[in-house]
Amino acid sequence: MPPIIEFRDVEKRFGTNVVLKDLNFHVNKGERVTLIGPSGSGKTTILRLVMTLEEATGGMILIDGQPLTHEIVDGKRKRLPKKKIKETRTRIGMVFQQFNLFPNMTVMENIIESPVHVLGQSKDEATARARDLLHQVGLSDKDDAHPSSLSGGQQQRVAIARALAMDPEILLLDEVTSALDPEIVDEVLGVLRRIAETTDITMLIVTHEMQFARDVSDRVLMFDGGSIVEDAPPSTMFTAPTHQRTQQFLRAVLGEGQIGTH
Repeated sequence: MPPIIEFRDVEKRFGTNVVLKDLNFHVNKGERVTLIGPSGSGKTTILRLVMTLEEATGGMILIDGQPLTHEIVDGKRKRLPKKKIKETRTRIGMVFQQFNLFPNMTVMENIIESPVHVLGQSKDEATARARDLLHQVGLSDKDDAHPSSLSGGQQQRVAIARALAMDPEILLLDEVTSALDPEIVDEVLGVLRRIAETTDITMLIVTHEMQFARDVSDRVLMFDGGSIVEDAPPSTMFTAPTHQRTQQFLRAVLGEGQIGTH
């Protein structure tokens, strides 16, 4: 069985700035993989490439063994038709740092918009699923509310429900708690922990919440300068990282004495 996400020699440039260089890694179906590392190391760019919000400037990204945006024909990268890219993208959901809810729509309208217009579900079917998801994220009474009347934590939980409404096989989480007040971070992470425990959805996560990364991840990848410097299970990454750069980063984030070293 091919990995559900695979990066092969992926390069991403913004002008002359090379953000990712010859990046190779994979995520297996049902795996939860967290990317950690300093700001600017290319972590969010990886999620945006998988979501097709950005395009790689070199190499290939495969979803379930199939090219995501480009295939290699006669040794050259060739862009796939838009329809094909769009089809693959419906299998991928993303929750952003800044919620990205439509302010003029109610919570319910936000959640059913894509299932109805992209997946072609009936409004009744989409609404029933949305009610179930709102119950799961603890917001059953907010279906008629507008985003502006909700707290940041509630908006982010709506954004999670909206992503799940598309029944994605892959869920991308981009620093989903960084815009929240510290006291409401746990309510959002609690929802994501339950999703990790009760579903087999594949998750690719960028977070600075190390306890969350430790709790939900099967593997943690340490990034620096657009490259992976270490790939290990959380039990190893957070107690006995082998790479000096990982040790420095975790000491800075967790404090001295919080990690062991070899």
